[in-house]
Amino acid sequence: MAQRTVLFVLFDDVQSLDVTGPLEVFVGAERHTPGSYRIRTASLGGAPVRTSGGLTVVPDGTLADAPTPHTLIVPGGKGTRGADPRLTDWVREHGARAERVISVCTGAILLAEAGLLDGRRVTTHWAYCGKLARDHPAIEVDPDPIFIRDGPVSTSAGVTSGIDLALALVEEDLGRDAALAIARHLVVFLRRPGNQAHFSAQLAAQTAQREPLREVQQWISDHPDADLTVESLAARASLSPRHFARAFQTETGMTPGRYVDRVRLEHARRLLEDTADGVETISRASGYGTPEAMRRAFIKALGTPPTEYRRRFHPAESH
Repeated sequence: MAQRTVLFVLFDDVQSLDVTGPLEVFVGAERHTPGSYRIRTASLGGAPVRTSGGLTVVPDGTLADAPTPHTLIVPGGKGTRGADPRLTDWVREHGARAERVISVCTGAILLAEAGLLDGRRVTTHWAYCGKLARDHPAIEVDPDPIFIRDGPVSTSAGVTSGIDLALALVEEDLGRDAALAIARHLVVFLRRPGNQAHFSAQLAAQTAQREPLREVQQWISDHPDADLTVESLAARASLSPRHFARAFQTETGMTPGRYVDRVRLEHARRLLEDTADGVETISRASGYGTPEAMRRAFIKALGTPPTEYRRRFHPAESH
């Protein structure tokens, strides 16, 4: 088996978890299967970098001396915005030649500036998906998955999803048993599928400014099994259905229907993860009514049925 070089690009104001999370996965893989990976870090000039949290990290070497790696990993952080042109140029040159190019969180911004994401479907931290799409119209930005793999380029969402992506890469390279051993060592469940949504409905949506709409948001979250049609919700806000739908989307950035769908999905996920309740009970409690309706919603949003989701993420099922 050929050893794969994994290179992490470091820069000032990098998000430390974007580096250390995936790095620990690859270090664990090398311990599990010696000779599988050579993990390196590099910065411009080989200079120490200061992370966004104030830590100082000393890289292994300079980018100028680093050969093109098998797997190039670009973490996120404030330093990706307005990055040094020399850094962007290096990423452009070596990213075009690497076998795999990976971004964690807002590292996608740097890949986009380097022109490596044009024509690809990507994701990034939910708070920057809109900006990435506006600034780079040639990129298809999907805010929902925790990571997306499009050819040799893989992008992951907020911070900890970099661990999920790294585990997926290790599973591809070394097999499921190796990935599972590393996940257990890091005290995480089996890797989440890439198309799992990476934020809650409340996190994804903005909080409405007007109190009646905020109260409706809370009502939806507290009563996912209630009548949550636009007409019913509009009545709670003392607005006409048309006015309510328009105001809700304007203030939250999400239609009432999509918000309800996300709340119900999130509620069902929590029950599958944290309880032993049956699928039929959970489908009613989450507002789906029937197991088949919940199954369709899970497959559409997560790419996996509720029974498989529970197998992966319920503690009693995952160990």
